[in-house]
Amino acid sequence: MTDQDIFEVVDAFSLAAKRALECGFDTIEIHGAHGYLLHSFFSPISNHRNDSYGGTLRRRMTFPLLVTEAVRAAWPTDMPIFYRVSAVDNVSGGILIEDTVALATELKKLGVDVVDCSSGGMSGPATLSRDKLTYGYQVPYSEAIKVRAKTKTMAVGLIIEPKHAEQILLDEQADL
Repeated sequence: MTDQDIFEVVDAFSLAAKRALECGFDTIEIHGAHGYLLHSFFSPISNHRNDSYGGTLRRRMTFPLLVTEAVRAAWPTDMPIFYRVSAVDNVSGGILIEDTVALATELKKLGVDVVDCSSGGMSGPATLSRDKLTYGYQVPYSEAIKVRAKTKTMAVGLIIEPKHAEQILLDEQADL
């Protein structure tokens, strides 16, 4: 993508937020996970750029942060914005939890209210795992981001029983 392409996509996200507001939505979520465009810029697996949008962690965050800033400017400050992350790529050389903690810290500064914590998707399915999936297998990502980035998080990943969901909240591993 050229700089012009990037600016057009940032504008498109802003316009989408405005349309969502006009349609009556009271919450929106920016999808920056599972191999989608924002994730592909953030992940070192797919981002091989050598300009201001690639290379270092800070530069790989640039495009997702520009989108977030534009959406926040278009969305009322008293209405929440969620940002969905693949907290880790689960692939050698991919995103580590430390990278996502850094991103979540910056997202909070821009007014993101909740980081929705998933994983994988850059290579293979979003639930990429060599191990048998266990109940709440992605909750540790939510907890790490909540504690270390000091932001609200949402946990996902085989949370299928109400008592389990309630325990995650009681244990302060997530806010949602």
